[in-house]
Amino acid sequence: MAPASTGAKKQKKKWSKGKVKDKAQHAVLLDKNTSEKLYKDVQSYRLVTVATLVDRLKINGSLARKCLQDLEEKGQIKPVVTHSKMKIYTRAVGATD
Repeated sequence: MAPASTGAKKQKKKWSKGKVKDKAQHAVLLDKNTSEKLYKDVQSYRLVTVATLVDRLKINGSLARKCLQDLEEKGQIKPVVTHSKMKIYTRAVGATD
């Protein structure tokens, strides 16, 4: 009777180990190096979104949105699509194709 009872309580096999992604430590404030990189490099980007700034400059998403507003006011980027959820910009210089 002992072998039958152990067979009934066999655990289900786990197929994945559930990989955990490390939480990114992005900057919340602009330091001098990041702000210089922002104003210098963004002019060369063809596609400028919140996600591209977060990925390339390692800054927070809310900070990236504020940077996009600032860059638009200064005329360095111009909006392509302004949706309430996703704003897409492109460089303002040489964009008259």
